[in-house]
Amino acid sequence: MDMVLAAGKMLSGLDIGIVIAYLVIIVIAGVWLSRRAGQNMESYFLGGKRIPWYFLGIANASGMFDITGTMWLVMLLFVYGMKSVWIPWVWPVFNQVFLMVYLSVWLRRSNVMTGAEWLRTRFGKEVGSELSHISIVIFALISVIGFLAYAFQGVGKFAAIFFPWDWAPSTYAMIFMGITTIYVILGGMYSVVLTDIIQFSILTIASVFIAILALNKVSPDMISRIVPHGWENLFFDWHLSDLDWSGTVASVNETIKDNNYLVYGCFGAFFMMMLFKGILSSAAGPAPNYDMQKILSTRSPREASLMSFCTITVLFIPRFLLIGGIGVLALAFFEGSPMQTQGGKVDFEQVLPFVINNYLSPGLVGLVLAGLLAAFMSTFDCTVNAGASYIVNDIYKRYINPSAPEKRYVFISYLASIVIVIVGVTFGFLTDSINSICNWIVNGLYAGYIVPNVLKWHWWRFNGYGYFAGMVAGILFAMFMGLGGILPADIVAGNELLTRVNSVNELQGFPILLLLSGLASIVVSLLTPADNEQTLKEFYKNVRPWGLWRPIREKVLAENPAFIPNRAFCRDAINVVVGIVWQTSMVTTALYLIIKNYQACGISIAVLVITSVFLKFNWYNKLEEN
Repeated sequence: MDMVLAAGKMLSGLDIGIVIAYLVIIVIAGVWLSRRAGQNMESYFLGGKRIPWYFLGIANASGMFDITGTMWLVMLLFVYGMKSVWIPWVWPVFNQVFLMVYLSVWLRRSNVMTGAEWLRTRFGKEVGSELSHISIVIFALISVIGFLAYAFQGVGKFAAIFFPWDWAPSTYAMIFMGITTIYVILGGMYSVVLTDIIQFSILTIASVFIAILALNKVSPDMISRIVPHGWENLFFDWHLSDLDWSGTVASVNETIKDNNYLVYGCFGAFFMMMLFKGILSSAAGPAPNYDMQKILSTRSPREASLMSFCTITVLFIPRFLLIGGIGVLALAFFEGSPMQTQGGKVDFEQVLPFVINNYLSPGLVGLVLAGLLAAFMSTFDCTVNAGASYIVNDIYKRYINPSAPEKRYVFISYLASIVIVIVGVTFGFLTDSINSICNWIVNGLYAGYIVPNVLKWHWWRFNGYGYFAGMVAGILFAMFMGLGGILPADIVAGNELLTRVNSVNELQGFPILLLLSGLASIVVSLLTPADNEQTLKEFYKNVRPWGLWRPIREKVLAENPAFIPNRAFCRDAINVVVGIVWQTSMVTTALYLIIKNYQACGISIAVLVITSVFLKFNWYNKLEEN
């Protein structure tokens, strides 16, 4: 770390000036938009539903350009080569395809402000609906605080590496988050979208510059000299651990073991479980965060679908040009670099500082640093805006003051944003356990979210009680699995049960969590009364989902024979499969270009063109105008 910090002290005045200019511009943008955003709650949180889909799509892509996730992907590329393309499916990265094909349309038809408010359109206004509402608000707020705490740690440590002042990482984090909070509070969703577009533009320029540097400085021979046989092969055998680094960087084999060797080693089983989990997670729809907020901000259901299309189109190639560029520069000049620790192991936290400090010229360093700060800040601003909307719309307006003037709601929105940031920063100071806590919150909460949120779209008999039971069962089990990562090590070591639970990773525990959450959802739904029939009919007519809706569909058709049910399941399923191939071909096109495998890059481009043409005729041409 000392070597990198020393390099950071050499940051030029031009680079610092570029970063400061960027920060000034985004604050001015927030002040400029404050009047428009302060008209009412819809303007503040959803931009008045007047922002074009392509602006929202670019802003959404900016929020997903998370630099911490990007560095994880760099590590995967370094270790696993082209096979690393498959591993992010565990998130899953293809959830945007489900949104593009049909789920964004379904969600936007509800015409609400938050995910919690959406539940009322599905479950009505009875006790079960209130319980489901409470569960999703708690879920949303805990996940928002977890993301902010994680961002606090990330931006602080990142800034402390590069900037020339001897400040603690927490000081840098408070400065950058304070600046971001100013423009988010003043401009609301308008400010989030405008600044995210600026941020994404900077990120894209930085990504292209790094890709060009890699193309100019690194030859295929330089890469093949260090990587093991099969590194450039996209496809895999049953055992991914067949990649053997013993002849070049033997310590990377230890990294493979550290990354859940039993899972990645038996990669065929890992891939099947990952795909199964990814499909279910995607079918559940967006979690109540900035992704959902952007969908609800669009002008129509059709534009909601186009927004998700835009997010995919503008995100993947620039992001993987950056990942590929950093990865191959690190590989080509690995020997003797600060990425190697004294024990010979690879320190992947040094990859980004190593590349920036050694291969970028003054001015370009400032541009890249501004872009990487933008990656932190774009995720942060979206998260704050989404979290405040739950406090104001789903707590204050619903339970405390339902008839307040719009200006008061906007004022409470300012306060809610400040409170969320303060709580997030407070948790961010828990430096010893923040990564474990965030992994516990994100993995546990999102795993517990899946089953009830798949059923809410596709089964008419699923009710608010079942939703609440499924969410609680899933989250509680996931929390129990996470105890081993949060409690002190001596307590865990002294408890056999906690030791066993702590050894279970997310994918291994997923089938158990799925079973418990699913049983709770279904059994409780069947043991309690069905939701109000009129509520179900209105939901079915407005959202028009496909699935197990026959009793409701028949009643709707009896009242209105002209109603046309949604029979597009097969078309949507085919478009999802083709869309996943389409999205993956963007990733492989960027990476194969960077490693100069032009034959494979040409095949990827051909696949991209073919799938694009297919989606043009089978998806875009059939998007509904209403």
